[in-house]
Amino acid sequence: MDALEVSRRTLGDNHPFTLLSINNLASVLHSQRKLNEAEPLLMDALEGSRRTLGDNHPDTLTSINNLASLLQAQGKLTEAEPLFREALEGLRRTLGDTHPNTLSGFNNLASFLKTQGKLNEAEPLYREALEARRRTLGDTHPETLTSINNLGSLLEAEGKLSEAEPLYREAVSGAKKTLGDAHPTTAIFQENFHLLLEKTGRA
Repeated sequence: MDALEVSRRTLGDNHPFTLLSINNLASVLHSQRKLNEAEPLLMDALEGSRRTLGDNHPDTLTSINNLASLLQAQGKLTEAEPLFREALEGLRRTLGDTHPNTLSGFNNLASFLKTQGKLNEAEPLYREALEARRRTLGDTHPETLTSINNLGSLLEAEGKLSEAEPLYREAVSGAKKTLGDAHPTTAIFQENFHLLLEKTGRA
């Protein structure tokens, strides 16, 4: 709050540092579940970024994604979806399909669509993110393993258990090698795999 006040007073409302301070404060409020306080800040940050930096600047795209995530948390799904889509389109256009921020954009939109039951739309996004992470980060990078698990979860939700199983196996194996048996991510992947095996009667 102090940083934002000083930035507004010394740099003005639309300076990039001020907009960053707005986003930072809103992020803290979001994490504290103070969603109604965070929303007007994120709207201000996005409006200022669009006006000052343009619609395709990485900072603007981050603001778009932040607001979309907040709206999703508030249950304002019809408002959140076009923002997730705009963020991903802008990231692809500005940073390219394999940039880490773009890959996060793929996952953000895919996760949103999955929660809405739009599984057929989410699947190609998860697949593209996984393919790009395998190519750029390798098969055992933690972000690649997360993408493997995400695609497995989507396929499981679609009832494609035989396709999901090898992905869960790969995620668990890779997490054990890369993160260790006691890492929380490894435990999550193992739990997902165990639940899948229960569904197939092989727990």
